[in-house]
Amino acid sequence: MRSCRLLPAFFLLFALGSFAQSAPSEKAVGFSIDNIDKTLDPCVDFYQYACGNWLKNNEIPADQSAWVSFVELDERNLVTLEDILEKASTGGANRSPVEQKIGDFYGSCMDEKTANEKGLAPLQPELDRIAAAKDKAVLIDAIARVHMIGLNPLFNFYSGSDLHNANQVIAYIDQGGLSLPDRDYYIKDDARMVEMRKHLVEYVTETFTLAGRTPRQAGDSAQTVLRIETALAKASMDRTLRRDPKNRDHKMTRDAAVALAPNFYLNRYFADEAAPSFSELNVSNPDFFKQVNAVLDSESLDSLKTYVGWHLLRGSAAWLSQPYVDASFKMRQALTGQKEIQARWKRCVELTDNSLGEALGQKYVDLTFGADGKQRMLKMVDALEKSLDEDIQGLPWMSDETKKQAKVKLQAIRNKIGYPDVWRDYSSLTVVSGDLLGNFQRANEFESKREIAKIEKPLDRKEWAMSPPTVNAYYSSSMNDINFPAGILQPPFFDKKMDDAVNFGAIGLVIGHELTHGFDDQGRKFDPEGNLRDWWTADDGKEFEKRVSCVADEYSNFVAVDDLKLNGRLTLGENTADNGGARVALMALEHMIADDKTGNEGKSIDGYTPEQRFFLGFARVWCEKRRPETARVQVKTNPHSPGKYRVDGVVQNMPEFQKAWGCKAGQPMVAQNACRVW
Repeated sequence: MRSCRLLPAFFLLFALGSFAQSAPSEKAVGFSIDNIDKTLDPCVDFYQYACGNWLKNNEIPADQSAWVSFVELDERNLVTLEDILEKASTGGANRSPVEQKIGDFYGSCMDEKTANEKGLAPLQPELDRIAAAKDKAVLIDAIARVHMIGLNPLFNFYSGSDLHNANQVIAYIDQGGLSLPDRDYYIKDDARMVEMRKHLVEYVTETFTLAGRTPRQAGDSAQTVLRIETALAKASMDRTLRRDPKNRDHKMTRDAAVALAPNFYLNRYFADEAAPSFSELNVSNPDFFKQVNAVLDSESLDSLKTYVGWHLLRGSAAWLSQPYVDASFKMRQALTGQKEIQARWKRCVELTDNSLGEALGQKYVDLTFGADGKQRMLKMVDALEKSLDEDIQGLPWMSDETKKQAKVKLQAIRNKIGYPDVWRDYSSLTVVSGDLLGNFQRANEFESKREIAKIEKPLDRKEWAMSPPTVNAYYSSSMNDINFPAGILQPPFFDKKMDDAVNFGAIGLVIGHELTHGFDDQGRKFDPEGNLRDWWTADDGKEFEKRVSCVADEYSNFVAVDDLKLNGRLTLGENTADNGGARVALMALEHMIADDKTGNEGKSIDGYTPEQRFFLGFARVWCEKRRPETARVQVKTNPHSPGKYRVDGVVQNMPEFQKAWGCKAGQPMVAQNACRVW
């Protein structure tokens, strides 16, 4: 039951990992002109020009589904984290409470021999709880327990800011319960989707066979799972529609929610979850609960038990014995094309970070992120905020009234850099040496209880949704803040040895991207306090929609893989933020050059002007390779465009780029009808 309050503005690649137990060189992960293919014309395909040699010299490691800057940097982070955890796991009696928890958690995960000896036994009590349900009302008790230990069959329950009173946290119930990445995998009949459903059936069959059912029983169980999940998928809202917060804004009384879907036994469920007393909640997709209510009525108790048991097995498989791990990875291979499973130490480092992120993060920050790094970032953020303000105030299509409101929102944005001011207290979490699955479940239960306890309490605006080692960043519309974990503040995103032009093109553009999210097609719907409120004049709103439609149409023509084009509406917020972020980051760099008294900021380096190095630094961050299977999943599910279009889609809209590189009208990197929002 992880928090669903925040949608990170940068998508965290789900296959993050490392590939060797030694850190790559600074040159390998950082900016270098050696990555450039100078035989190409930057005005024809800037991405290929800037990344050409990088693409020639890099292959996707066998244990990854993609190779991109986030993954490259995460490799170094994993090595650092492994060293912390190895020392903590063998530190003996002198360990601090934090070291004991992270060390014993990691150590239990690394004990593969014990996991293999135990087999399914650690999960059997939870499976027995499901099997013992004598009716559907009792089954909801079992579902509540499965939710509590971190898995989400049937639906989702979580806490989040009230869309109309952001300072107050309320309860949410929402659609959920699918094994495949998206509803389209169940309801579309193209060859790829049909193939994935076949793989799912094979995976469920193999897993239930391992759990003791006969092959025939397991096959029947797999068909049951597919049937129920298909019904859930049909009831689910399309993810493009879900981007609009207005489509997820359905606050109602608790009694009304209970009456909406009586077969969910929601009052009983809330009591099982020990939720604080509340009289109102947000039902993000009422139609889902109406339709699934009928499914719960028509499906037999045994079928529903099979479905819930499957989700318990699926969510636990990676931490059971090797046959379950292998079956789980085989499904992952089908979805992503990944050739080999990651080394166990990498998986265990990631599990520890996911489960005890702010405990592990304390040690990580001590080693990697000092006060000087935070100050440099804050200085850059300040420069970007000034440039965005200047950009907004200079927009010819926006009225003074809306500009005034935009300025208020911009000035209200909070900047969270590196790590939290107050570390999370894990003292109530019990970590037992040698109990991998138990530790996994207790860590999830700790987080579930922490989230549920927020209901009916004021919003904690100091809280982070990512751990410090995370290679990512995000903007939160409910908190109206930008968040930059220490993990991303390293090359190629931020390099203290590199010139300002490259850094402004890399981390500067990322900062601009996150700031612009507050004013993208969905972020603009929230006010300075994080409330869903329209602060635009009607005419300005129409002008804005006209401009973002240009962006949506532009990106919808880009081919992602084979004949599959991008969904310009799904990726609209990220594309808007990329375009706006690039423009304000370049403005900030130009101001720095103009204000520099030494003249050093305006000098060319390696034959490239500061403006050219800005764009090269930008492109380096998005040099990437993806397996075709992963590229297809991304197009269906990811609100971010592939790296090539995060670069070329931006620069073709920027006269500043065309000036920097001497591009002429009619060349591919000069859009005939350039789009501009911010």
